[in-house]
Amino acid sequence: MRIEVTIARTTSLPSGALDALAGELSRRVLTHFPDCDGNVSVRYAAANNLSVFGGLKEDKDRISEILQETWESADDWFITD
Repeated sequence: MRIEVTIARTTSLPSGALDALAGELSRRVLTHFPDCDGNVSVRYAAANNLSVFGGLKEDKDRISEILQETWESADDWFITD
C-alpha cells in the first residue's frame, strides 16, 4: 500500500514541517499497517488530498483518521528550532 498526502500550496507551514509530518504519519500508520513501511509521502500541491493506493476503502478511512489525529497533535511531535 502507498499513501500520498498533498497539502495546498496556500497553506503556510514552518520549515521542515512536510518531512516531519511524513515521518510521524509513517510511524503511526506502521502500527496499524506493517506492510506500508516507507510508502508515505507528503508534498505541496494545488489542494489538500489523501490518496491510498493498493488499499481497501476501510483502509483509507482508517488512514484518514490517523492523518487527522496526527495533524491535530502536531504540537506534541513537531519541534521547531
